[in-house]
Amino acid sequence: MADDLVSNRKAKFQYHLLESWEAGVALLGSEVKSLRDGQGQLQDAYVDHVRGELWLRQCHIAPWTSASWTNHDPLRDRKLLLKKSEILKIAKYVERKGLTLIPLSIYVNERGKIKIRIALAEGKQAPDKKAALKARQAKREMDRIRKGDRD
Repeated sequence: MADDLVSNRKAKFQYHLLESWEAGVALLGSEVKSLRDGQGQLQDAYVDHVRGELWLRQCHIAPWTSASWTNHDPLRDRKLLLKKSEILKIAKYVERKGLTLIPLSIYVNERGKIKIRIALAEGKQAPDKKAALKARQAKREMDRIRKGDRD
């Protein structure tokens, strides 16, 4: 997978990620150029299932500075492009209580197409988040100790 243009860094901290998919995104030209400049945010974004289609909502892609007066709306809904069988499978998962679809990253694949990685997620409770922080801190401490032993 290529480098991320935009990533949702807090997703792994706030959610248990169960399964992920790669999807295409219907974008305008000015949105593509803005994303390639790194002018996007997935922080509050989510994926919604509406009448057999998946839509990316609340994804902020800044207006491209060199575009004309026909620039895009930064928070417009964007259609995700997946096979019908995948959409039906995802819809069954989302119907289960407590599960949601979140975008993880937007990137350019090997063929030069802009793709989005979406994941089925379950929200973490506060104790789970605290445990993740403690585990991360313990790992850092162990890495520091190991690094000190080598020198």
